[in-house]
Amino acid sequence: MKQEVLTFMKKNQLLKKNATVLVGVSGGPDSMALLHFLSTLKNEWDLTLVAVSVDHQLRGEDSLADLQYVKTICDEWNITFKGASLDVFAYKEKHGKSTELAARELRYRFFEEQMKIYHADFLALGHHGDDQVETMLMKLARTASSSSFSGIPVKREFSRGYLVRPFLCLTKGILEEYCNAHQIKPRIDSTNFDTAYTRNFFRNKILPLIKEKNSNIHSTVQHLSETISEDEEFLRKEAEKIVEELVDFDAENNVATFQINLFKNRYQALQRRAFHLILNYLYEVLPKDLSYVHEEQFFALIQREVGNARLDFPSALKLEKSYGLMKFYFSNHEEAPNLSYHYTLDIPGTLELPNGSTIAANFAEKNTLQQGHLSYIFSVEQVNLPLHIRTRKPGDRMTWKGLNGSKKLKDIFIDAKIPLSDREKWPLVCDDSGEILWLIGLKKGQTELTWEQGTTIQLIFEKGKNLGGL
Repeated sequence: MKQEVLTFMKKNQLLKKNATVLVGVSGGPDSMALLHFLSTLKNEWDLTLVAVSVDHQLRGEDSLADLQYVKTICDEWNITFKGASLDVFAYKEKHGKSTELAARELRYRFFEEQMKIYHADFLALGHHGDDQVETMLMKLARTASSSSFSGIPVKREFSRGYLVRPFLCLTKGILEEYCNAHQIKPRIDSTNFDTAYTRNFFRNKILPLIKEKNSNIHSTVQHLSETISEDEEFLRKEAEKIVEELVDFDAENNVATFQINLFKNRYQALQRRAFHLILNYLYEVLPKDLSYVHEEQFFALIQREVGNARLDFPSALKLEKSYGLMKFYFSNHEEAPNLSYHYTLDIPGTLELPNGSTIAANFAEKNTLQQGHLSYIFSVEQVNLPLHIRTRKPGDRMTWKGLNGSKKLKDIFIDAKIPLSDREKWPLVCDDSGEILWLIGLKKGQTELTWEQGTTIQLIFEKGKNLGGL
């Protein structure tokens, strides 16, 4: 066993000489075997060992006795001990966590604090190969994403150092034999046999059946976990390049946008990972009800030929496709601001609109400005003053030279491929009788005529940064 573990440690660069190592010890056979094994390396590797143990207060006197047992053994083996009792129930109620998740979060928080206190290089935990198999089986039963189908990592960054698991190359049976050989009498947690817990169900019902067909399943699954992790790391880095290149993030408003055609040109595997990177950026915490179904909806949306469409994701996230642009944004209907506005336009005068745009109006005795995309000139006699600038209303229509009849503003927006998100804040100018004179940047009405003399009105529009379609 010793040589097998040392080979595994060397392969994965676990531990090093002259290091300070915290050892997570529960009192069970796995962690006790780990503590003893590392103690046999203590002098040869010049290790400083600290056993860290936690009472989750979930089993009353039994869990407290586990903590005391670990302390007693550490005294016998001359190993520094640091223990704590944590109120998992109170933390669970306060934060709305499951019992298992609350216990894990509190336990790792304690470990992290001790890493800093002892200036430790490593936190060593006693997870073994059977734990790895159980983890992979549970993920196989509940995940539909290859990105999530990874096992317990052998080594990862943690606090000021690394979290390592030297025993992932061994089975639980080997560790039990090790304890027997060294007269170690570990504590047994009775809840380990309660199959109401998901892991215990796989441990006690499923794993024994698999081992009948492959007694070396722990090595097979460990190799699978490592290769999947390596492949996933490469694909994730490639997806990060896509996100950096194609996705525009508005951190202030928590919005992400990209051009669909450019996104679709990349490999599907990278598109999928880029999609999840965007979600990770936007959500503070990924919602529990976010699933592979939403991923399928996203890909169906970007493949559709329809110009405008929207998806509702958990926690008020919206995905809006609008003429080749995909936009991710949050919207709470109860708190959403009213984007509409209506102002009287003074002449002369300059008005700033809520979206940051400005419109200036002036009188002039002759044509001193060329008509342009964002400027408009017409005669005073052609309109009923005062002028108004506003956003659209239901049923709005306008007409212009050469058009037979009138046209809905909605249809003008569609023809111009204006995104849905821009239409509600798009400015238009009308006179006091309600006739729409100018759908700014898109259409000018019947008043665009030539003249030789008389007073003219000149309008000059400057686009604000929050109006995307102009």
